[in-house]
Amino acid sequence: MADGNEAVTFEVQDQVAILTLNRPEAMNAMNSDLSRGLSAGLAEIESNSDVRVGIVTGNGRAFCAGADLKERAAGGDSGSAWHDVEAYVNGQARAAEVRTKPLIAAINGFALAGGLELALRCDILIASERAQFGLPEIVHGFFPGAGGPQRLPRMIPRPMAMDMILTGDSIDAETALRSGLVSRVVPHEELMQTAGQIASRIAGHNPLAVTAVREVANSTEDMSLPLALRFGSALRWIIGQTEEAQTGSQRWVERK
Repeated sequence: MADGNEAVTFEVQDQVAILTLNRPEAMNAMNSDLSRGLSAGLAEIESNSDVRVGIVTGNGRAFCAGADLKERAAGGDSGSAWHDVEAYVNGQARAAEVRTKPLIAAINGFALAGGLELALRCDILIASERAQFGLPEIVHGFFPGAGGPQRLPRMIPRPMAMDMILTGDSIDAETALRSGLVSRVVPHEELMQTAGQIASRIAGHNPLAVTAVREVANSTEDMSLPLALRFGSALRWIIGQTEEAQTGSQRWVERK
């Protein structure tokens, strides 16, 4: 996957994997090759013990423009391949493939349709000042099928989400920041540096603690607060038994 001529490139630097969608001539639209490469890259992030954090980004002026409608219209299998990616990212694949490592979406340009839905499944979204976000499927006579209508209203104010879903209109990076869709907007040329700095900080933490706190955040959304707190307390006690947790406080005291 390291070959820059492939639909997806993959590299690992200091426990951080960078997965780049690499069809810039097609705005990184999801054809069968890109979808399969993305699925393989996500699986590699999860299975590779040298990787603690993954960054997903795009080459060119788009993060991802969604499914390749030309391939789909010609009878290709971009749709089925994309569903494989969606199942993996959602943790719906077989148990051995459930995602436990953080993903950062470094959104370099257009994140539309399935591209936005891919970004919504990442843990942290940061955007270039050139980024655009939208779910334009309604304009083409159907609607998003990879979680956009379900997730977007949970991440930004519902009136704004429904405006995007029902009109198909896009929002820019600053609007995405104000709405809480992304955590940071940075100059375009600083995007990957910023993503790398965030990833490196996370990679430097106790990986078991990172996995556990992701589980608490993601698994308790539909729980009552008392139940969610009990679940978090149980996982925190477990993590507290690890050597890194037991020595971390002592190291902090010694530094002080």
